[in-house]
Amino acid sequence: MEKRWIGLFVENEIGVLARISGLFSSKSYNIESLTVGTTEDPTISRMTISMISDDKTFEQIKKQLNRSVEVIKVVDYTNIPIHSKELLYIKVNSCSEKDKIEIFRLSEIYKFKIIDYNKKSIIIEWLEVESKIDDLIKLFQDLFLNRIEVARGGSVAIEAIGIANH
Repeated sequence: MEKRWIGLFVENEIGVLARISGLFSSKSYNIESLTVGTTEDPTISRMTISMISDDKTFEQIKKQLNRSVEVIKVVDYTNIPIHSKELLYIKVNSCSEKDKIEIFRLSEIYKFKIIDYNKKSIIIEWLEVESKIDDLIKLFQDLFLNRIEVARGGSVAIEAIGIANH
């Protein structure tokens, strides 16, 4: 079992997301993350889907997606160079002055943005790769036990055009 990535180009129509996610649930495939957005062509949406599966299951998923009428193109991102980022928001509640100083210090180290705060809470924003997002969430959980709220968007990805892979 390993992490897999698929990029789908689909018709931008009502119900397409439900049918694609329904395909996964009907076969008991779990989606780790899913993002969807309109492309430069307003009639086409791009989905980035991540999942954990074995080779056989992953091949079945790709075949089933390719058979879907609404799917224009399936791109397997798993073993090709891509650029990918995920959006993270963390709200820390019940902050002391010491907590706020620590969060501002961490923002210098990790380069996340502090986008909102008041006397008792701080919200940070970070755009980064999934593994670093996981690490920062773990750090905040450890530092601010039972005082954080996490909102994260799934990764978006695009094929790399050069040598660099981020």
